[in-house]
Amino acid sequence: MSIPYIDEILTAAINLDASDIHLTVGIPPVFRLNGKLKRYGEEIVTYEQTREISKLLIPERLFERFLEKGEMDYSYSLPGVGRFRVNTFHQRGSDSHAFRTITTGVPTIDQLNMPDVLKILSESQQGLILVTGPTGSGKSTTLAAMIRHINDHMAKHIITLEDPIEYLHRHGSSIINQREIGSDTHSFANGLRAALRQDPDVILVGEMRDLETITTAITAAETGHLVMATLHTSSAASTIERIIDVFPAGQQPQVRTQLAGVLKAVISQRLLPTSDGQGRVAATEIMINNTAISNLIRTEKVHQIPNVILTNRAAGMNMMATSIQELLATNKISRHTAHPYLKGEG
Repeated sequence: MSIPYIDEILTAAINLDASDIHLTVGIPPVFRLNGKLKRYGEEIVTYEQTREISKLLIPERLFERFLEKGEMDYSYSLPGVGRFRVNTFHQRGSDSHAFRTITTGVPTIDQLNMPDVLKILSESQQGLILVTGPTGSGKSTTLAAMIRHINDHMAKHIITLEDPIEYLHRHGSSIINQREIGSDTHSFANGLRAALRQDPDVILVGEMRDLETITTAITAAETGHLVMATLHTSSAASTIERIIDVFPAGQQPQVRTQLAGVLKAVISQRLLPTSDGQGRVAATEIMINNTAISNLIRTEKVHQIPNVILTNRAAGMNMMATSIQELLATNKISRHTAHPYLKGEG
């Protein structure tokens, strides 16, 4: 198998508007189309083919590390077609490849049909904004759209730390420096510490994975920077608890106080198949920090946050169930799609 062959597969995936492409030994290539997995063609992928793809696509400087670690994140560009985020990993003695398609243009908040409050949040001078959700829920795309809004409307110095770099931003009203983990900096924590010495206004952290990264992100938000990051959590309350639980018990009271002060907003999202089967649409839960929420964080009453969100619709907040109900009412999603999320809602 050669580069032209894998390029043919990826081109077909882009033409079919697939979000993901899977190459694993023993079955044909598999595309994720509108959230569902479908096989492409009948040619069975072999061990030799997946290993050759690994050697062809993984940057030479990273290949030995891939053999040692058993998995590797990187990006691949196909000129004239698109860019892909790739995870190559070992399974049952062979290589498998998971490609995520990346739109070449950076979308706007309006193009994503996301709430206008994201524009207001993007214009914040400082604080911590978290975009959360499961893998494949569009977190990176939402953050890219928010960065684009800043770049289009404000003069800021933006530093992004990504693993790997997905959307390629051009300098606009702002300066944007994009750093890739593994090639431009050793880790999120290292890159974040260095960013504090690089005169940034905005720092995007691809994922807050560990104690050191979370600690430094909170410090950066406290010292006058706008920090944007992602977490794999499903709601505002679970996001706050996840952050606090990372810290040793003795540090948690102080972290609650810090987080109550710096947290600007939590945007939790999921991508749901549209009722016409032609795409996916985002459902969101949005929590914007205010005096009531800050008090709940400090006093260990995070479980009461949904009540505050429900009573602050006018401020741009909404619960996930409310967002899904609105998508259902406007026929953007089907009742079958909405049902699992609305149990107990009447």
